[in-house]
Amino acid sequence: MFDSLTTRLSRTVDALRGRGRITEDNVTETLREVRMALLEADVALPVIKQFIEQVKTQALGVEVAQSLTPGQAFVGILHKELVAIMGGARAGFSLRAQPPVVVLLAGLQGAGKTTTAGKLARWLITEQRKRVLLVSTDVRRPAAMLQLERLCQQVGADYFPAENTTPPADIAAAALAQARRGVYDVLIVDTAGRLHVDEAMMQEVREIDAAVSPHERLFVVDAMAGQDAVNAARAFGAALNLTGAILTKADGDARGGAALSVRQITGAPIVFLGMGEKTDALQAFDPERMAQRILGMGDVVALVEQVRKNVDMQEAERLARKVASGKSFDMSDLRGQLEQLQKMGGVGSLLDKLPGMASRKAAMSADDGDRQIRRQIAIINSMTPKERRTPAIVDGSRRRRISRGAGVQVQDVNRLLKQFMEMQRMMKAMKGGKLKRMLGALKGQTPPGFP
Repeated sequence: MFDSLTTRLSRTVDALRGRGRITEDNVTETLREVRMALLEADVALPVIKQFIEQVKTQALGVEVAQSLTPGQAFVGILHKELVAIMGGARAGFSLRAQPPVVVLLAGLQGAGKTTTAGKLARWLITEQRKRVLLVSTDVRRPAAMLQLERLCQQVGADYFPAENTTPPADIAAAALAQARRGVYDVLIVDTAGRLHVDEAMMQEVREIDAAVSPHERLFVVDAMAGQDAVNAARAFGAALNLTGAILTKADGDARGGAALSVRQITGAPIVFLGMGEKTDALQAFDPERMAQRILGMGDVVALVEQVRKNVDMQEAERLARKVASGKSFDMSDLRGQLEQLQKMGGVGSLLDKLPGMASRKAAMSADDGDRQIRRQIAIINSMTPKERRTPAIVDGSRRRRISRGAGVQVQDVNRLLKQFMEMQRMMKAMKGGKLKRMLGALKGQTPPGFP
C-alpha cells in the first residue's frame, strides 16, 4: 500500500543517517522531500502541513542539536510523528464491555462493509474465541442480506435473518435482543451504503446508532479512494461518534494517503487493514509497526508472526531430521520449502517486512520472484517420483520432456537443477552439530535421539 511513499522516504532517511550535523538548511531540504512524498501519496493537505510543522519544530530543537547522531535522531522524529498521525500508541479494538459488545460498520457503498463484517467475525472467532452474531440492515441493495448470510456460513458465525420491508433501526434492535437472549459475545451490525454522502443515509445510520448504542462505531473506507475517502470520513465523523476505522483493499495499488489522513480527519484510529478478498485477510493495525515499514525499517515482529502462523514446524523438523540422519535433500523437499514460502505471502510480503529492503524492493522485483517460485514448482511437478528422489538421472532428453510439461524453457530446468545441487551440497555440510542446534531451536530443547 505504501510502496511509493516508502521508497521515497527510505532514500531521504538513508541520506540523513550519514549527516554529522543537522542544520536549518538541510532540515528544510529534507522536509521538502518529505512533503513531496506525502503529496504524491495523496495525503490531505491540512494533514501534511501539520505533520511538517511538528517535525520541523522538533528537528530544530535541543534534542537533535545535542545528539551524537543527529541524522538518526531526525529519523526518530519522523517515526514518532508518523505514529502520531496514524493513531498514536496502538489504540486497538476494544472488547472491554458487558456482552454483547455491539459493533456498527458504516461507510460508502463499494468500500467493502459486508465483506469486512465477515472478516471481522472470523477474526473475533479465531483470534479472540468469541461467539458472534451478524445482522444486515441494508434493505436497499439487492442480495445484501443473502451475501452476509453466506459469509456467516463461511466463517462459522450466526446470522440474524430479517425482512427487507422492516425499518433498519427495528432490524438492529431485534438483532440486539436476540444477541442478549442467545448470550453472544459480539453483535456486528452491517449498515447500508450509498454511492455518495447524502442526508437520508446519515439519518438512517444515526437511527440505527440510537437503537443499539454501539460500543464500537467503525468507519469502513476503501484505501484506493484517495481524497474521496477523506471527504467521506469527514461526513461520517460529523454524523457518528466514530471509535475507529477499517481500511479495506490495502493490498491494492493504493498510495496510502487515506491511511495517513483518516485518523487526522475523524479523530478515530485505524484498527484494521483489509489485505485481500479471503475471509482471513484482516490484520490488526499497529501504527508504530506501520511507521517502521513506511520508513524502510521493516517489521520483524510481523515477520515472526507470519512465520509462526504459516510455516509447518513439523515439516521443518522432519526435513532437519532427514538431513541430519544422512539422507539426501531431494526435489520433493525443495518443493515443500517453496510452497511454505508461498503460504507466507511470497517474496513481496517478506521484502516488506525486512529492514532496509524498501529501497531495493523495486530492483529485486518481488513479482518476478513470485513468478520464479511458481515456475520452479511447476518444473518439479513435471518430474517423475524417481527423478525427484535422484535428480542426477535427469539427462538431456528428460530435461526437454520436463520443460515441455512445465511450459518453460530448457534453460529454466537447467538453472533449477544447478541451484538444487548447490543446496544439496550445503545441506550435506550442515550435518551433525549444526543440525542438532537447528532441531533444538525448533523445539526449544535438544531433541530425543541426539546424545
